[in-house]
Amino acid sequence: MERRCETRIAATPEDLRTCLRIRWTVFVEEQGVPPSMEVDAHDAEPSTVHLLGLCDGVPAGAGRLVPLDDGRRAKLGRLAVIDDARGRGLGKLLLRALEAEARRRGAEQVTLGAQVHARAFYQQLGYAAVGEIFDDAGIPHIEMHKPL
Repeated sequence: MERRCETRIAATPEDLRTCLRIRWTVFVEEQGVPPSMEVDAHDAEPSTVHLLGLCDGVPAGAGRLVPLDDGRRAKLGRLAVIDDARGRGLGKLLLRALEAEARRRGAEQVTLGAQVHARAFYQQLGYAAVGEIFDDAGIPHIEMHKPL
């Protein structure tokens, strides 16, 4: 049975708590990211946009947008989809919605730190790798950019 997936900006404290729970499940419990590294100062900044992904009305994914510099660039990150919702297009939907929000806010470029195993996913969506592979929370990453 095909699931209907959608995204929305996390507009309430409960929405934000749901985003953080999804991230905790994926990054801390599943991938072993140290709990002290999962939430950072950007999560509480008023300029940060948190996005919640739902499949059939059930929370299943999250992502965030952090404006950089003078707002002409934005960093996308903490893109997480729970295991039983993967492969259904929610990650792509979250990424496109984050890009659209960045564009709406005046960004001309988005950047992200992709886990190396997900590099092809981002390349298919127009991202280009920049620089060398680096370690983030014990996981190999590569910086990627995309013009908007």
